[in-house]
Amino acid sequence: MSTPKTLARCAWAQNDPLLQSYHDEEWGVPERDSRALWEKLMLDGFQAGLSWLIILRKREAFRRAFKGFDPRVVARFGPADVRRMLQDEGIVRSRAKIEAVIGNARAYLAMAAAGDDFSEFVWGLAGGKPIRHTWKKPGQVPAKTPLSEKMSAELKKRGFKFVGPVIVYAWMQATGIVDDHLAGCFRRARKRG
Repeated sequence: MSTPKTLARCAWAQNDPLLQSYHDEEWGVPERDSRALWEKLMLDGFQAGLSWLIILRKREAFRRAFKGFDPRVVARFGPADVRRMLQDEGIVRSRAKIEAVIGNARAYLAMAAAGDDFSEFVWGLAGGKPIRHTWKKPGQVPAKTPLSEKMSAELKKRGFKFVGPVIVYAWMQATGIVDDHLAGCFRRARKRG
């Protein structure tokens, strides 16, 4: 159930009902499920060069195309699957991004096979709990941080693609690893963790 439009929200979520709902119900909520974290990172990779609203509008089509973002299934995708997705008007049809998701599924599974739980890995780099910032204005929120640079480098070492520090920081915000709800936003007052 969406929160009424009259509430004070972060500036990016003020004017679109879908963004409002996403902001009010999902953005910044700590995610601890490894598969869900991986899915959200893959969607943030698709956002590169685009607006989040485009990806949000296509999220269900992405979920269908990538078979629920099950890394075990996606890791087995081959050239026919890439061709199928390049014809799918419901998603962003970028060969590089599609192939990156397939490779990232394999990297995710390689981590699991080595005994590295994806959630424990990323939350461990962040100190195990949400990092709460106290930004007052949108202009204060950085595009990347030393932690997103470190996390990006660690993911790249493990074979991930489309995980630059700006993408990683947006993902950290989305998954509640970082709490960047601005002072004055009604979500700032909610306890999460």
